[in-house]
Amino acid sequence: MSTSRRVPSALVLSIPVATFGMVVGFIIVTLPQILAAQNVPGGHIAVAVAVITSPGFWVFLVAPILDVRFRRRNYALVFGLIAVTATAVTVFYHPAKMEIEAVMLVGYLSVALYGAAIGGWTGALIEKEQNSKLGAWNTIFNVCSGGLGVLVSGYVTQHFSPGHGAMLIFVLFLAPMLSFFFIPAPPADDTLASESFRRFGRDVTSLFKRREVLVALAMLILPSASFALTNTLGGWGKDFHASPGLVSIFGGLGSVLAGIAGSALIPPIARKFPLRPMYLAVGIIGACFTLGLLLLPRTPVAYGLAFLGENLFQAAAFATAYAIIFDVIGKGNPLAATIFAVLTNALNFPIFYMEIVDGHGFDWNGITGAFLFDAVVSGGVCILLWIVLFKVLRVRRGRSTAEPQPVVDA
Repeated sequence: MSTSRRVPSALVLSIPVATFGMVVGFIIVTLPQILAAQNVPGGHIAVAVAVITSPGFWVFLVAPILDVRFRRRNYALVFGLIAVTATAVTVFYHPAKMEIEAVMLVGYLSVALYGAAIGGWTGALIEKEQNSKLGAWNTIFNVCSGGLGVLVSGYVTQHFSPGHGAMLIFVLFLAPMLSFFFIPAPPADDTLASESFRRFGRDVTSLFKRREVLVALAMLILPSASFALTNTLGGWGKDFHASPGLVSIFGGLGSVLAGIAGSALIPPIARKFPLRPMYLAVGIIGACFTLGLLLLPRTPVAYGLAFLGENLFQAAAFATAYAIIFDVIGKGNPLAATIFAVLTNALNFPIFYMEIVDGHGFDWNGITGAFLFDAVVSGGVCILLWIVLFKVLRVRRGRSTAEPQPVVDA
């Protein structure tokens, strides 16, 4: 495909993310339901899902293969096809418990590599001014497609025969990949492909010596704006006297609408403010919102406000984080997929450990403890990072005005 083709809008560039969102939604929500229907113990289900989704933390170790030899579009096509096939096989062959767990481990690894290939591919195509738009649309497609994947897969596994259900999911989950035909696919970097593996390893290692990569890595791997409460609030509805039906509404439709709203806020704000301090500002304002929830009575209305608000702030944080990642990648970067995988893995990690922190807070003092722990830790880290980043900025400006490279510039 010619690299001289006009790059489409950020909306079109984000369509392939829908395949990623639907597969992940199936794994996180529908797969546990399938296992539970097979009388798999709850403890085993939790361990199985944790193992299956573990590539989300270590896929960056193999992501460098996406930047050599073949076009990223080709890698995305192969790994996307494997991930969707694994999902369809699971729907068709779900009575075999251990087999589908192994199949979906391969499926999640493949969809993680698919996501890295897509992020590197599209991120290296756009101009700097499009970073916030692509970050917002990526988040919107991820949130909406995740909800769609859960709704469709949940329905077909209950009402369709295994064969028909697998076929429908295979076609629907692959459909967003048709957008590949409309997106230019530059060839892989010839230098990286022709040099020895040792040289390529040095190029990857050099990423961690780049200041913009290290700053982004520090901001994303720390709990600056993780809003991990979105993953735990679903189990705390009874503490707000919210019925299971109301929890489902907020967890499904409510989280999608809040995700769209939070993502849509970012592009217009990004035209006026740098991305990095904006990311920290989202974390600080969100932490204040979480603290404010402590003043409300434990009612279903308060639960709805908490669920929608936390999802809105998380979507805004993710949209900003993706924009920062695309900014670090830059147009034409030969290591785009590697950088995308490293930084998105860093972005996902705080959600994991902040769930543990929030859980300890809940054990200490219920909802009050969970909200307090989450807000104080996240807000405190944001304030600390803000002080450190601006201190570095002042030092750099005082040391040299010849080549100003603000740490917090977007």
